[in-house]
Amino acid sequence: MMLARVADSLYWIGRYVERAEHMCRLADVLLNSTLDRTESSGQVADMVISAITDGHHDAPLSPWDAALAITMDSENGDSVTAALARARENARQVRDQLTTETWERLNLIHLRVTGEGAARDFSDAPSQFLHDIIADLHLFKGAADATMSHGEGWGFLQLGVFIERAQLIGKLLQAGFGRSLGRPVTEHAAMTALLRMSCALEPYLRKHTADIQPSLIRQFLMFDEDFPRSLRFSTARIEEHLSSVGRNVDLGGGAGPERIAGRLKARLLYADPEALGGEESDNLVATVLEECARLHAGIYDTFVAYSLEMRLPA
Repeated sequence: MMLARVADSLYWIGRYVERAEHMCRLADVLLNSTLDRTESSGQVADMVISAITDGHHDAPLSPWDAALAITMDSENGDSVTAALARARENARQVRDQLTTETWERLNLIHLRVTGEGAARDFSDAPSQFLHDIIADLHLFKGAADATMSHGEGWGFLQLGVFIERAQLIGKLLQAGFGRSLGRPVTEHAAMTALLRMSCALEPYLRKHTADIQPSLIRQFLMFDEDFPRSLRFSTARIEEHLSSVGRNVDLGGGAGPERIAGRLKARLLYADPEALGGEESDNLVATVLEECARLHAGIYDTFVAYSLEMRLPA
């Protein structure tokens, strides 16, 4: 069985890397929306700010200030800079678990966002700066997939990725179609921006062509079994990797994380997308977010913060 501190670090590397990529994409779409002065650009800005603040923000932020905060503000725990710094620190603590290719790629990304010229590069060409980070993060994930052994450590890394991804897409769905904005996104440009923020525009268009409708977008991001960022796909991978890493561990019976993951997967696997109205879909997304939070707590109780007596032989 893997040491608790090692499992914890690998899990958080996955979460922080996924968070950094998502925040880059939000910032990029937000900055692009400032080029337009239409109602849709206002919807995009409101949607992004709602997604990154969970719908609670005291003072209104300009699109530029919001993009700067979620990219370069190291004091903001959810920013790209902070997420990559924490991912790199966790990686440093478990350097022996990572391949050289994976470690070097993460170091290069960290240096890109913390170097002396990072703030200037972002100010001069923010879109290019964000695209380069996203490309580097894809290279990190590719290097990890291609060079790391797909054993227990890989399972914890992937658990972090998919739990973070499910929560981020769920919050984005709430921001776009839930009650946080007071009204759902309806403008064509704003719906296109929502798809771009979830990296879903091209996969969606291949499936539905140019028929961009709120109900179809919601169904795609929630229930598509092949799109790797949908809630259904993410929860299936969570259950798969949790079963793998928990093969030789007592997962806590009926209240354990494996049961939570199984129920979460089943909710999305057996739901009827055509029969769900707007309110039912909102409730299902809220349930997914709640159960992801319970799943995170269950993983910690089982693999990280367990009592010594639980692992000692009788």
